[in-house]
Amino acid sequence: MKNRYSKEDYLQFSQSLDNCNADLAMRTYTSRLIGQEDDLVLHGGGNTSVKSTLTTLLGDTCDVLYIKGSGWDLGVIEPQGFPALDLNYLQRLRPLNTLSDEEMVNQFRTHMLDSSAPNPSIETLVHAFLPHRFIDHTHADAIVTLTNMDQPETLLIKILGDKIGILPWIMPGFPLSKRIVELYEQQPDMEAVILLNHGIFTFGNTGEEAYSKMIHYVTLAEEYIASCQTDEIKSPGKISHLSAKRILPILRGALTITKQSSSQPFYLNINSDQEILDCLEADSAQSRYTSGVLTPDHVIRTKNHPLWLDLQDKSEDDIVSTIEQGLKQYDTDYHNYFTKQTEDKQLERVCLDRKPRVLLIPGLGLITCGHTEKAAQICSDIALHTLLAKQKGSAIAPYKELDAAHIFDMEYWSLEQAKLGKGSALPLAGQIALVTGGGGAIACGIGRKLLAAGAHVYLSDLNPDRLDIVCDILKQEFPADRIGALLMDVTDKGAVAKTMQTIIEECGGLDILVPNAGLAHVATLEDLDEQKFRQVTEVNTMGVFQVIQAAIPIFKRQARLGKAAAHIIINSSKNVFAPGAAFGAYSSSKAGAHQLGKIAAMELAPYNVRVNMINADAIFDDHGVSSGLWDVVGPDRMRSRNLDPEGLKAYYRERNLLKTEVLADDVGNAVVFFASSLTPTTGATLPVDGGVAAAFPR
Repeated sequence: MKNRYSKEDYLQFSQSLDNCNADLAMRTYTSRLIGQEDDLVLHGGGNTSVKSTLTTLLGDTCDVLYIKGSGWDLGVIEPQGFPALDLNYLQRLRPLNTLSDEEMVNQFRTHMLDSSAPNPSIETLVHAFLPHRFIDHTHADAIVTLTNMDQPETLLIKILGDKIGILPWIMPGFPLSKRIVELYEQQPDMEAVILLNHGIFTFGNTGEEAYSKMIHYVTLAEEYIASCQTDEIKSPGKISHLSAKRILPILRGALTITKQSSSQPFYLNINSDQEILDCLEADSAQSRYTSGVLTPDHVIRTKNHPLWLDLQDKSEDDIVSTIEQGLKQYDTDYHNYFTKQTEDKQLERVCLDRKPRVLLIPGLGLITCGHTEKAAQICSDIALHTLLAKQKGSAIAPYKELDAAHIFDMEYWSLEQAKLGKGSALPLAGQIALVTGGGGAIACGIGRKLLAAGAHVYLSDLNPDRLDIVCDILKQEFPADRIGALLMDVTDKGAVAKTMQTIIEECGGLDILVPNAGLAHVATLEDLDEQKFRQVTEVNTMGVFQVIQAAIPIFKRQARLGKAAAHIIINSSKNVFAPGAAFGAYSSSKAGAHQLGKIAAMELAPYNVRVNMINADAIFDDHGVSSGLWDVVGPDRMRSRNLDPEGLKAYYRERNLLKTEVLADDVGNAVVFFASSLTPTTGATLPVDGGVAAAFPR
């Protein structure tokens, strides 16, 4: 591992900080160096600190401990990510015989010098009790790999030298902090402490010293592991690539967590890199890679064990059966683990869900899942590092996982669970939506409301420029990784199939389909060009038919082992019930799409697919994105009524019963209402038009 410390870079970095003392500037700089190495820390793993002084409001000089705050990523941490605590007070806690986790956290909060600062790391007392000014702690892959072996102490001393201390796995908190400082006092010349199944602490009087020791010891471990490797794993060629299109929707439906009348699906993260596929094909792969986590810190993200599914050379019915049996066995095993641990420890705990978070499927790859995109990605990153660490470690010695009792303590530790966040999930969390006609005003409003409700949203359009504009607008409000842009012609069956395949390969399935693409043309029936009529019908009717037909196999596969509802929500039109003169191509084609929706509602109900229609009217633009329909229709309507653009908007506002402007966000709200399954409704029509009496559904 490269030592990236640079005095020149540090000076430049420190000069960019406002009102930051030198200790904290150095702490921030070297913490970022650590955080930028995935092989050292992943997603909140590890922590760093510095002992310094600051002047209080009354002018007193106070010894403080600056330590990484909860929720901060070391790779991008700022000085404000290090809450300052009263160091002298913290050190006075050491003589206590016991200190509960809850009281420990209370002592941290009540002895911070800024009440608005983030919660300090749960390992704060380790940093406080050790005498060194700078302390670094990581879950370095190479170090942890070596600790997950039988009797690793001798191996660690052989590789790292005799200036290290070694401790068995101990839960973070007060007991660990006392054991580490006691070990240091017995061996005051040591430069690092290795915690088995956990990680490494290094320390020094300067930030450069502590960081350099971290890199030094991790590099020794990496070099030893590399020296033990033989040739890279080569595929024996036994396993053929599996079809994500066939498997992932079935798997995703089966993983859906159903509670009474509600359900929550998972996002799937799929990694099919060749290196992973080769690992899964190797001899003894199942026993090797389904062993426990590298460190218990990972268990809240990944659970302890992956689920292995062998789906090779199976029919779809056999794939369904294998997935069902695999999940059932995983559920049983987890229940037995939970029951045994609670009984042995005489505890009362609420059992977490019994679904796996990591699945290993030879021929398909590493599949991880989470109720948010971020959770699925974090799980994937950890699972990948774990799989590769086990692969490399297998060249040295068999893997030895930590005892289930220790895993349970960490998995059900309240301070660890707090990292996952609290509060109710958004109504569409875990759901995947596709909105066609994504480059228009209405799609912008639909996308905005779906994203706000927690969905992952794909927008498709034939026009890349308009699509980019809408996506850029939405990315100013929501994370970019929750928004997908797909070029697609809804009249091209091959393009539609390719789009569905992309969505499956990226997320595992589809929950919400919003056929929204539309085309308008103004002409009386007498003057209506036959080719124009066919073109409008191709988009407005055939386009809806094409995307619904392509989505049906996905919905049916998701329903084979799952109970989550899927939704088709057609953006129909007020013109279905109240057509306008010289608008025959649009009105009749929209009526055709509307009728398709009713048929789909009848045919797809057995698979819990709900199909509903939204009849909107007079939506002109959204955040600068124009409506394609009104770009075509507007000039004719303005000429016929002798109005300017604002006058036309006023005309349509005044003609509805509520005298209100109808916005793209209003259509988005209607989509979210249906997609949230708040009522057992299918085959319905919801007007979003301010009240146009002639267009009342009847």
